[in-house]
Amino acid sequence: MSRRSTFTDQSVTYGGIGATLDPDFLRYPPAGFRPAEDSVKLGSGADRFERAAEELMTWGIQRGSGFDVVEVTAGTGAQYTGISFDETGAPLAEQPSPQTEQRFAADGTAFITAGVTATLKPRGRLAGRPVPVLVVYVIDEPKRVGFAYGTSGRAREHGEESFILEHRDDDGVWLTVRSVLQPAGGIGRVLAPFRGRRRREAVRRQLRALHPAFPG
Repeated sequence: MSRRSTFTDQSVTYGGIGATLDPDFLRYPPAGFRPAEDSVKLGSGADRFERAAEELMTWGIQRGSGFDVVEVTAGTGAQYTGISFDETGAPLAEQPSPQTEQRFAADGTAFITAGVTATLKPRGRLAGRPVPVLVVYVIDEPKRVGFAYGTSGRAREHGEESFILEHRDDDGVWLTVRSVLQPAGGIGRVLAPFRGRRRREAVRRQLRALHPAFPG
């Protein structure tokens, strides 16, 4: 059984929560938004998948790509899973429960859940502005796990990023990073080409963060 939770009762700085799950949104984004999708194979086998999933769901990509994850707070627990319909298209009389099971890593660290907020603080001498984010959905399936967060405060870009890990039928373990982002207004739009290059470099670091060939 799969479990997917979506949290929407806190504010984000963009419309279209869940955009990284929507193929049409990725193919035909609203004016000003830049969609992107990149994937990397992390290895093969159930053990590789489980290890990578544990890292992914405890902020491993963010830490491995140059951020400190600070000011982490839990959500309110008021999850929204969307309206479910029967085969005739009518809403179900009893909607699925919005509660999801809390999972933990081997060391007791709680997995990311929908509704969690955090601040991503860039490391390094030329570090930029911290980015506050809100986890807008979590995927927890037997062979597919991941999450997405959206910007929830001042940032150079506004939008959503997702990080999805899959154990595919050929036994390969793949990480896919998707984003739908819009530069902030004013000078942010002027600097968009430069920030586009920085974004591509950031994605390369994200794809390497869980890869066994690039230990942290």
